[in-house]
Amino acid sequence: MNTLRYEVTGRIARITLDRPERANAITLEMPRELAECVEEANLDPSVHVIALAGAGKGFCGGYDLVEYAERRPPNHDPDEAWDPVVDWQMMSRNLRGFMSLFHSDKPVVCKVHGFCVAGGTDMALCSDLLVIAADAKIGYPPARVWGSPTTAMWAYRLGPQRAKRLLFTGDSLSGAEAFEWGLAIEAPASRELDARVEALVGRIAMVPVNQLQMMKLLVNQTLYSQGLHATQTLGTVFDGMARHTAEGYAFAGRAAAEGFHAAVRERDEVFGDYGHSWFKG
Repeated sequence: MNTLRYEVTGRIARITLDRPERANAITLEMPRELAECVEEANLDPSVHVIALAGAGKGFCGGYDLVEYAERRPPNHDPDEAWDPVVDWQMMSRNLRGFMSLFHSDKPVVCKVHGFCVAGGTDMALCSDLLVIAADAKIGYPPARVWGSPTTAMWAYRLGPQRAKRLLFTGDSLSGAEAFEWGLAIEAPASRELDARVEALVGRIAMVPVNQLQMMKLLVNQTLYSQGLHATQTLGTVFDGMARHTAEGYAFAGRAAAEGFHAAVRERDEVFGDYGHSWFKG
């Protein structure tokens, strides 16, 4: 594994995003390695539950857009015709990697500390249970420009009105707010986060694997019947479109000329919340 660490302790499989020097930013390799780890846990009869976490200062800062935006990838030249199928092939494969958490036979508990933004939220929201530090940050700022959440899990996790509140603005929630909104199952203080996650996965691990799988299939069926697959298809198509609008090209051009962080700062400063949760000012 080049982007993740995988280990098993007792009945718990632990998957850790392991690019701390890049804020665990997502590369094309990461979703594929994630799916491999989930499959390994599912095929291991000793594993009852999967614990997902991130190394370093935060869970995940989203896609490695320094690579994507500053070094314009193929099929992103505004002077050339855009092939949406090429975009679809790339992003739908990433979607399948993220959704391996949702489709996993074994329950997945995601621990978030520091930050979980942009594409990082795809992994967190595809997990079954989210435990986030009270002072952490979670949100999808690319809703402002250059992105659409491919997993489209926001409405399923928050309901339509609260999902619109976040996606119409690109605002982020603190962990405490995520708990209040029902996005997280717990939001302990940072110093208590590890202990609370270990207590939760420990309790889940005591339940027989067959019972856990039946309970997960039962609840997931509700989302399937609500059209999750069709919604994700639309979200993935829209993500490609968002990167090929006039505003999307301008954002990528700014990133190429001045650096990705400068482009993000310019995008977010007008909202008065660069690097901060809107709800905390």
